[in-house]
Amino acid sequence: MNTVLWMTVPYVAFTSFLLGHVWRYRTDQFGWTTRSSQSYESRLLRMGSPLFHFGLLGVFGGHVVGLLIPESWTSAVGVSEFFYHVMAVTMGSLAGFAVVTGLGILLYRRMTVPAVRQATSRSDKLMYLLLVGALVTGMLNTLTNVFATYNYRETVSPWFRSLFSLDPAMELMAGAPWTFQVHVLIVLALLGIWPYTRLVHMFSAPVGYLLRPYLVYRSRDPQKAFSNRYARAWVAPETPPVRSRWV
Repeated sequence: MNTVLWMTVPYVAFTSFLLGHVWRYRTDQFGWTTRSSQSYESRLLRMGSPLFHFGLLGVFGGHVVGLLIPESWTSAVGVSEFFYHVMAVTMGSLAGFAVVTGLGILLYRRMTVPAVRQATSRSDKLMYLLLVGALVTGMLNTLTNVFATYNYRETVSPWFRSLFSLDPAMELMAGAPWTFQVHVLIVLALLGIWPYTRLVHMFSAPVGYLLRPYLVYRSRDPQKAFSNRYARAWVAPETPPVRSRWV
């Protein structure tokens, strides 16, 4: 079981993550999008989206430092384990609460706005379920470890780095608390389905939005269409149409 959970499952998730993005890009470039629902409702989106995305950046940065940078490196530059623990718990809690709050607003919006709810696909529902699970278990690990003595950088982090050397130290992860194990498995599942959900847009912004071609919008409202045709009769031929890059 340890071999399956802490060696096979991670490599399956990484393979799906890498090859899935290649397949998605080659076969579904027009679907490589957030499938934005801003036109359905914008007030809640303006509140929840920044909290979620900026908080997620903080969470990602904390995981990069905690998992990829060995404890010996931070000790070598004068960062004690106590100071690192205090900073990790403080910054991790702030970033985690921002992500949880933002995701809560976005989920409330998705459930209460009929048009947004109808635009929610099955892959979206699975993605949100895994996101909630990853956030809940991650916050549980952070908050329960405020006064605890467990140091994940001696078990979880070396195990994660050992995956890239193709010599997984499965015994390290097998001895971690169950909350850390569940959190890791949920994150691996999220990585595995990542290319097949709207999360692929992470690799498109902001460069993709800056370089994408302009889109010209025309109203479907007959009255507006008539007004536009009437207005165009009085516009000089060389006047360009109104164009927008930020869609």
